[in-house]
Amino acid sequence: MSKHWERDLDNLQRHLMALAGSVEEAIFKGTRSLQERDPSLAREVVRGDSAIDQEENYIENECLKMLALHQPVAIDLRRIIVALKINTDLERMADLAVNIAERALDLVELPRIAVPDKLQGMTDLTTTMVRQSLDAFVMLNAEQARQIIRLDDEVDRYNREIIEQLIVHMQQLPEQVPAFLAFFSAVRQLERIADHATNIAEDVVYLIEGEIIRHHPILRNEHA
Repeated sequence: MSKHWERDLDNLQRHLMALAGSVEEAIFKGTRSLQERDPSLAREVVRGDSAIDQEENYIENECLKMLALHQPVAIDLRRIIVALKINTDLERMADLAVNIAERALDLVELPRIAVPDKLQGMTDLTTTMVRQSLDAFVMLNAEQARQIIRLDDEVDRYNREIIEQLIVHMQQLPEQVPAFLAFFSAVRQLERIADHATNIAEDVVYLIEGEIIRHHPILRNEHA
């Protein structure tokens, strides 16, 4: 490929990583606003979503321009396809972070209840998956991507255990159901963020190895 391709690819990578940084920050602030009942932090997340949407649109347009102008093949083509998919996953993660922040705003108006015991562990693991999936993309590390994919089962376990705990609390304290439901919703959003991190990791394996491993358990774990 020409120097123009390399220039456009570098520009695309910079914007994709800038978007990733904004999304990571939104997830961090959204979950923190939930745990601390911080309405100002929650509103920051909500206000910041439009800038993330604009950056997603820019990246998609750049990818389409590169496909039309350079007509890449093989791994270069896969790189643009994966960039498009990661761009979409990041934007959806940001939407989920907004949903978490909105649940935090709901909680401000409700009687205070304890934060679910395992929420911090689930949050830490999910944010680790997001960060490491993007690191695997930058470093073209398929082994790291597969490790992230395996972590999704642990997030699912956290999700089940927290939901079970919340259901018990709702049965015991029916007057507190709205507050418990706010946490219930936020936990589901967090689990979906982990799913998007898993999508990114699967796309990294596709980029490097040329194999679509989604929905193929053997391919997902063949180097375990």
